[in-house]
Amino acid sequence: MASTLEPYDAVAHAELPRTERSRQKADRRAAILAAAAILFAERGYAGVTIEDLGAAVGVSGPAVYRHFPGKAAVLAAILQGASQSLLDGAERVLGEAPDAADALRSLIRFHVEFALREADVIVVQDRELEQLDRGARHEVRLLQRRYVEHWVDTLSRLRPDRAETELRFRAHAAFGLLNSTPHSARIPGRRPADGTIRGILEEMAWASLMS
Repeated sequence: MASTLEPYDAVAHAELPRTERSRQKADRRAAILAAAAILFAERGYAGVTIEDLGAAVGVSGPAVYRHFPGKAAVLAAILQGASQSLLDGAERVLGEAPDAADALRSLIRFHVEFALREADVIVVQDRELEQLDRGARHEVRLLQRRYVEHWVDTLSRLRPDRAETELRFRAHAAFGLLNSTPHSARIPGRRPADGTIRGILEEMAWASLMS
């Protein structure tokens, strides 16, 4: 399943390009990130070269350096961008939810949609986080912790009788369930239709969180 990284690129959080040249540069950067997510998921980070990234988007390997200082920066942009997008999305759906139950269902739907749409990113996140340098890894984990706390805070409103440590464990267990699907979703013919998967995952996640 192809991955589209544009919604998770830092460019999406920046000022809109003012010139055609800057727009093309932003598009090329997004294309490199999208191609890198696919290649890293298929071959592993160590198995992909800068030349591979360039070839995937129709440019020479050295041309990639116009957008990123190296392969490590590409991986960091993918994982930091994805983590920021998850956090931003959680804050958006929570801001729109009328009550705690709706907030939790919205969080589940949002995460399911992300996991199915960004299967390659999920695989890269699972396998390659430790490849980041200390600073980038810290930033990703900080964003992830903030994302988890939104789930824990929402659960605590629905289950005030349960300890925070239990609620955090339930949230992480739900992520494990939701994030496991992309590994099979990347293989054609190994899964039912997306609509069916969404319903199953949402129901199972709700049950695991609220049982």
